Amino acid sequence: MALEGIHHITAITGDAQANVDFYAGVMGLRMVKQTVNFDDPSAYHLYFADEQANPGAALTFFEYPGAAPGLPGVGMVHTIIWRVDSAEALDFWEARLRAAEMSVLHEDDMLSFCDPEGLAYQLVIDDSDDAPLSAASPEIPAEFALRGFGGVRAYAQQPEASAELLRALGFAADGNERSWLVSGDERSATLSYDEPPADAPRPGAGTIHHVAWSAAGDAELESCIAQANSAGAQSTQIIDRQYFHSIYFREPSGVLFEVATRDVGFTVDEPLDQLGLTLQLPEQHEQYREQIKLTLTPLINPRARS
Repeated sequence: MALEGIHHITAITGDAQANVDFYAGVMGLRMVKQTVNFDDPSAYHLYFADEQANPGAALTFFEYPGAAPGLPGVGMVHTIIWRVDSAEALDFWEARLRAAEMSVLHEDDMLSFCDPEGLAYQLVIDDSDDAPLSAASPEIPAEFALRGFGGVRAYAQQPEASAELLRALGFAADGNERSWLVSGDERSATLSYDEPPADAPRPGAGTIHHVAWSAAGDAELESCIAQANSAGAQSTQIIDRQYFHSIYFREPSGVLFEVATRDVGFTVDEPLDQLGLTLQLPEQHEQYREQIKLTLTPLINPRARS
């Protein structure tokens, strides 16, 4: 079994509109879904992705208005790696982010920065054979657009404890048990472990809630449940998240993993050309639409103005 890289990554924001302005505006991603946290419908769940809303480029956020800044620590993903096409693309993003008054660090073939809430990113030149997953933004030339996830970095005290589970899920160690690659037929992604900071982790705005790996369908999820449980994790059963089915478990280093299927998709409740323009609710919450809308801040989506 080999998972198809990353399906999506979910983080926390304290300000939904500022989040949309940065990711759909500055970063040029397409907002492909406005919905709610299915377990807490008082909170937005916003999805950004490439133009076709593909797994492998989906970055999502739970909004908790006014959430205090968090601090990544042991057992948490702390950095998201995006792919770009070239050194010229890195130069473009350095200039664009500086123009947005962002602090950036450009070293060799990598650009590092944090979003306005402190969520860390690295842009790296794409050396994979994966198809690019890019959004169309009038402000960003196509050759400089983000091309999908390259991987994630997490903090772990004993990363070797995760080795058995990662191998069972189809990850391969890249020379040591701190760097891993999972590569399916079409997509790949890395998982790297770093020494954790001394400070205790603090979930909050600008931190990552979980990373979701990409599975074909329920049969693969069932296999993941068996593999995870046999390696000492405690997996949930399969959960219907409307746009995918998924399972959750903490791997031995403490990072919350989701494994999500790519057999449903974001067009299940709205057409591709209308993605992200209006609030979508799962069937169990539809009867509470007006009540839910009162708890959510109305959003201005850049796509709705075009």
